Amino acid sequence: MRIAVDAMGGDYAPAEIVKGAVGAAALYDVDIVLVGDEQAIKSHLPKRMDMNGRVEVHHTPDCIRMDDHVDSIRTKPGASVVIAAGMVRSREAQAMISVGNTAAAMAVATLKLGRIPGIDRPAIATILPSKGGNTILLDAGATADCSVNNLLQFAIMGSIYAEKVLKKPQPRVGLLSIGEESSKGNELTKATHPVLREMDINFIGNVEGRDLFSGGADVVVADGFVGNVALKVAEGLADLLLGQFREMSKNPILKISLLCLKPALMQVKRRFDYTQYGGAPLLGVNGVCIIGHGRSNAKAVSSAIRAAKEAVDHDIINCIKTSLPSVERSPAVRS
Repeated sequence: MRIAVDAMGGDYAPAEIVKGAVGAAALYDVDIVLVGDEQAIKSHLPKRMDMNGRVEVHHTPDCIRMDDHVDSIRTKPGASVVIAAGMVRSREAQAMISVGNTAAAMAVATLKLGRIPGIDRPAIATILPSKGGNTILLDAGATADCSVNNLLQFAIMGSIYAEKVLKKPQPRVGLLSIGEESSKGNELTKATHPVLREMDINFIGNVEGRDLFSGGADVVVADGFVGNVALKVAEGLADLLLGQFREMSKNPILKISLLCLKPALMQVKRRFDYTQYGGAPLLGVNGVCIIGHGRSNAKAVSSAIRAAKEAVDHDIINCIKTSLPSVERSPAVRS
């Protein structure tokens, strides 16, 4: 398996991207193509590394920075993320990964790879820690304004990913709203609820924000605006809690007590550590694309490569394609 990695995207590129990719190549038995400035990439490769092995470099003359406008994918055709997407399109690689400019990565994946036939809009499927192990939230920011049909497609894709990749049989699908009753929510959620009831998925009804972590649902569906706000609130709370623990550890009075609790605290930290999850699949595009956090370090990059490999191994694209015809024939969707 060959995975194209945008080596120039992210806050710590290319050093952490290269480090994570090199480690993942051996760990997950994959071939890695580091796409970007050859000189910059090679300066971070192990000195005695055999370049004819599992890691190779594909030089590109340009890159898209974190603060660049999304139109850069057109004005910079030689940018690393654009070339990485092109490699998946031409089947030189089976998956692409970018931890750089999220809007650019989404746009170029949609433009270069196209959408899966029957899918109107792509969705970012973010994996969150929960009591049940993991919960998938989608959309986490790809499509801010959604229709009922968009949410139906998100529910189908999220359910397939949870079942095939996360090994959750009959994954429970919830619709994110402001109350569990079907009458609660905005016009979009109230219109979507009865249609999801008619779908061939394990729909459990409306769920609230707290259910993202309660383990009550395996897949939580929302439009990209609401989903992204929920995700950013969760990230902010996790950073606050971990920061408070660090501050408390500096207090000599509390230090001894915290040392006793250190194993438990470290377990909590690992559960909320985004580097464990690596990146989120962009579901709905006609190719495997993993989008990572801009702050991704080597561990996060390695985890993103693992996520890409799992998606390819489980043939997630074809699983979605084969599930859509039956969905489109549903009277609820046609109406």
